[in-house]
Amino acid sequence: MTSKGTSLADELFNAQKVTALAARFAAPFEASSYVADVMDRLPGLELKARMDWMAECFVTHLPANFPKAVAAIRAALPAPLDPGLSDDDFGDFIYAPLGEYAVKAGLEDHPDLALDLIEDLTQRFSMEWAIRPFWIRWPEKCQARMDAWVQHDSYHVRRLVSEGTRPKLPWGLGIGQSAGETLKWLDVLHADRTRFVTRSVANHLNDISKTDPDVVVSRLQAWAAQARQSPKELDWITRHTLRGLIKSGHPDALAMLGYDPKAEVSAKLSLTPQTIPVGDTLALKIDLQGPPGLPVMVDYVLQLHRPTGKPGVKVFKLKQSKLDASGQLHLTKSQRLQVGLSSYRLYPGAQKLLVQVNGVIRAEADFEVSA
Repeated sequence: MTSKGTSLADELFNAQKVTALAARFAAPFEASSYVADVMDRLPGLELKARMDWMAECFVTHLPANFPKAVAAIRAALPAPLDPGLSDDDFGDFIYAPLGEYAVKAGLEDHPDLALDLIEDLTQRFSMEWAIRPFWIRWPEKCQARMDAWVQHDSYHVRRLVSEGTRPKLPWGLGIGQSAGETLKWLDVLHADRTRFVTRSVANHLNDISKTDPDVVVSRLQAWAAQARQSPKELDWITRHTLRGLIKSGHPDALAMLGYDPKAEVSAKLSLTPQTIPVGDTLALKIDLQGPPGLPVMVDYVLQLHRPTGKPGVKVFKLKQSKLDASGQLHLTKSQRLQVGLSSYRLYPGAQKLLVQVNGVIRAEADFEVSA
């Protein structure tokens, strides 16, 4: 978490961190000159731009001869991240600009050495952004690297195979890989013994599910049949992978988690008040009736008024439970309706709230938001 009043960019890239990084380099690298050049522009830049600017300054201050520059970087690196850990071991963001430097200085004329450097760097901080320009420029070289890295001793390098090829990586360049091209590596990595890797596999599959949901469901089913991963971890991977499909009510995804979309469940929904000022709280009361003991996944969907006429949709998770011995479940929820939220925009006017049980809309009610 960032300190109060401090941006994430300032937390990750500041004078102290830049100075500490520069101090790791030996002569003839001029640490003080590098720090002065970086800090001349750094405070006015956003996070990603800070990485790029620091890399640009490395181009100026490291030897123009790329092999010599790589040797200087390797000599400056700390020990690899603790191999005894298995999760949340991201390393220090301050090493990310070195990956951007590898792109700037090595992409065209020294791709193999630059990829060697990225292999080293990702064991200090993940290089999923830096690897992607190499995918675009040298796809065959990257394919060969991934084939080898998927069996690497370092789980950080193994994770790079999955994270570096994600179809919808945040901040990442699109690399145009199809699901068929990356699934062969996920077939290996899903059985990894480190959560850092399996979380990336699940996120990668979740990305694929947005365009090829049936491919994802069938792959998870195949992994379950192979039983190469522990049942507990595969269950976690499956649930994390299917989170998007569950929200959208994909029937096969719901069935994999034990929720029957065809179950005969009725829902009664009441909203209080019927008209609510912006900023106030809407009270939901939901009563379900169905087969006793039935597993249910209950979501509610805000269908929000838009000036264009096409409603906005926002799905909220509510409850994973079972109907009681009498076949009932009673739920309440308070939903504050605010303007200016990043997750959705709220406009005064007629709105709708829908109750979704096991992926199927079972009840709905109208309400009004006043200015």
